[in-house]
Amino acid sequence: MTLDLVSRPTPADLRQARLDHPKTRARDLADSHGVTEAALVAAHVDGTHVLRIDPALDRLMHMIQRLGDVMALTRNQSVVHERKGTYEDYRAGAHASMVLGAEIDLRMFPRHWVHGFALLDGPRPSVQVFDAAGDAVHKVFLTDGSDRAAFDTLVSDLRLPDQSDSVALTPRTPVEGAKPRPDNLQELRREWAAMTDTHQFLRIAGRLKMNRLGAYRIVGKEWAQPLAPSAVTELLHMAATNAVPLMIFVGNQGCIQIHGGTIEQVKPMGPWINVMDPRFNLHLRTDHVAEVWLVSKPTRHGMAHSVEAFDADGALITQVFGKRDPDTVAFRALLDKLPLAQGGGA
Repeated sequence: MTLDLVSRPTPADLRQARLDHPKTRARDLADSHGVTEAALVAAHVDGTHVLRIDPALDRLMHMIQRLGDVMALTRNQSVVHERKGTYEDYRAGAHASMVLGAEIDLRMFPRHWVHGFALLDGPRPSVQVFDAAGDAVHKVFLTDGSDRAAFDTLVSDLRLPDQSDSVALTPRTPVEGAKPRPDNLQELRREWAAMTDTHQFLRIAGRLKMNRLGAYRIVGKEWAQPLAPSAVTELLHMAATNAVPLMIFVGNQGCIQIHGGTIEQVKPMGPWINVMDPRFNLHLRTDHVAEVWLVSKPTRHGMAHSVEAFDADGALITQVFGKRDPDTVAFRALLDKLPLAQGGGA
């Protein structure tokens, strides 16, 4: 089916497309038909098998905590992060909320949790939440260890009166490319050196009219060293071989999901590099990686080092830190072996 901007597929068209391509990933199928993933899911709303639910974080997380062992999924354009576990220690906030469980670790931004759905059919019923533009924010899939009765209660209690099969969306916010301000370079270096917590960085960059990638490009090698695009893949392989625990961050506008611990099975497949462990999976498109930076930020506990990957538009793909325990020294040893970018950078 070929469709242009004038001839958008109807919900019926999208339902037929799913029947015609049952094994195609939802995001890929939506992209191929010029719609968002939320529009594809909404097309299947029937009040029985797929339902609209209230995505408000405080209500939703309260009930997800009762599901027991589940699989949490957060993704962006270039990487998918899947972590099994139980939602524990939910902490609400007006602008940012958190789940601080032993396995599932999330930072959530409530204003982007706009469209919620419950999918009841198939081997893994799920809760799926999308932002105002229709892009996936976060998904929760049941496992063999989940409490299905608690899921049924969630669906019943959060079901919305509106069960229509189309969804009103707003235009997607364009990715902001690198925004350096060379005229503020000396102030950037001064404030960077004075940081006592990594969370201060974005406030500093914003105050100096820069963004993350723009600051990295100009601050200098003392704080941000350009690496080869292959560095993320090589870091994953070395961490697995040497059992070095990592903190792997993957996020979008509405959610950041964090894996903390070792990884074991790192496997390439076409353009993807994959971590395929029993409780944690990562799927990263290596052909999307345009820039990688080794970043050092001062904190009151010592230097925090991260490897951060960006796509060609300047969007952040993933960040990898050493897990904050005595093995951080082992993480730093891996960083010394990563390949530098050609040309060396600023």
